[in-house]
Amino acid sequence: MAVGNGVGQPVLELSGVKKSYGGYVAVESVDLALRRDEFLTFLGPSGSGKTTTLMMVAGLQQPDAGSIRLGGQPVDRLPPYRRDIGMVFQNYALFPHMTVRRNVAFPLEMRQVGRAERERQVADALQLVGLADYGDRLPRQLSGGQQQRVALARAMVYHPTLLLMDEPLGALDKKLREQMQREIKRIHRERRISVLYVTHDQEEALTMSDRIAVFNKGRVEQIGTPEELYERPATRFVADFIGETNFLPGRVTGADGAHCRVDIAGSPVAAMSPEPARSGTSVVVAIRPERLRLQPATQHDGGVTGTLTDVVYLGNARRSVIRLADGKDCFALHHANEAEAASLTRGQAVSLSWDGRHATVFPNDPPG
Repeated sequence: MAVGNGVGQPVLELSGVKKSYGGYVAVESVDLALRRDEFLTFLGPSGSGKTTTLMMVAGLQQPDAGSIRLGGQPVDRLPPYRRDIGMVFQNYALFPHMTVRRNVAFPLEMRQVGRAERERQVADALQLVGLADYGDRLPRQLSGGQQQRVALARAMVYHPTLLLMDEPLGALDKKLREQMQREIKRIHRERRISVLYVTHDQEEALTMSDRIAVFNKGRVEQIGTPEELYERPATRFVADFIGETNFLPGRVTGADGAHCRVDIAGSPVAAMSPEPARSGTSVVVAIRPERLRLQPATQHDGGVTGTLTDVVYLGNARRSVIRLADGKDCFALHHANEAEAASLTRGQAVSLSWDGRHATVFPNDPPG
């Protein structure tokens, strides 16, 4: 899946990159490109190959096949310190016996930057991450969020071509995590640096990324903007992994290009198909909870019927649970001020309908 179609030379290009450990294939033929100034996130479950791919970019793992190019130049066999790449780890990896200032200065010392210029760049990096007054402290005197800021300053102080971040916020609590997400995006915009970010957190990926590459079993299932992946998933795995999705089994009764007609338990519904669909094919219709219209069954003029079994109050929204005729539960999400949905009661017969443009048809196979 070649994707590097940005303006000019991509910062990073991976072509046919593979990695195995014994008989286990960790990464299988990954092709992708990172555009200049782009924030690209690798998203996927544990063991999907995203971190292994990042480590090969960093030079901490060697690919078995394929090529890695940075700024148009091959770096496959270069050691990490010659790749002009900054890296931020989840565990911070700060030197405990060094002050904040010396931790940040360390990459510049290794590059034999003069003292005056080194001090200027360190001061600039600490100012950027909001720690200008913390230079004389040791890592143990800082909070987790402050330590992560030091790690970020150290990775950026020498202005690398590419910044790699491997689940850097995984050890932080929710509030601090959200604060650091905003800080990282601010720094990305201000410094116009290219970022390759790894996470298994879908919300984090949607919030921070220009584009997301969804990994599954060592392959990239889909790459695109957060909106593209959420609204137009290319595979059932992507639809299932990103956000919450209802999967309703049915059978195709007709198709006109990407537009499909599907029978679900005797009810005709509309949906879109990423691939050509044939009449009679067994499928599932994927539909997001917030895209469902919920009405009393007596008012419906199409759609799927069921019984409202539960309503969960979420503050600004309500999450309704609907038991369908086949015993499957379906979920609908609606704003708290939607009067019609709010007036429904448990045990009431209801109907679910949707705009066919927001539903996607996939083969009725187990997600993989």
